[in-house]
Amino acid sequence: QVQLVESGGGLVQAGGSLRLSCLVSGRTFSNYAMGWFRQAPGKAREFVVVIGWSRGTIYYADSVKGRFTISRDNAKNTVYLQMNSLKLEDTAVYYCAAGPNGGVVRAGTPEYWGRGTQVTVSS
Repeated sequence: QVQLVESGGGLVQAGGSLRLSCLVSGRTFSNYAMGWFRQAPGKAREFVVVIGWSRGTIYYADSVKGRFTISRDNAKNTVYLQMNSLKLEDTAVYYCAAGPNGGVVRAGTPEYWGRGTQVTVSS
């Protein structure tokens, strides 16, 4: 059974930074494409970013491009999301996701989801 556990969320002022982490256990982490999604109150879950298993393929949602950076450390079974220049509209629960390829993850149909970590951006 694959488990994804997010951490690093919290309260931050607008313009600040946070780094989220997602630790994966149970399977060979390097075989999976990894992604981040978020869900704001009253809204549908939305795609944020995906990184392929080889790190060579990365796609960002336009809303976070230039501010967020995804990376992965296959030796630590961990994917990271560095979030800079945070805005009020970035407030959401952030979910980690894993799937066999970047397309599946990006489509919102990964094999596995984490339980989420709350990010709150204040003015």
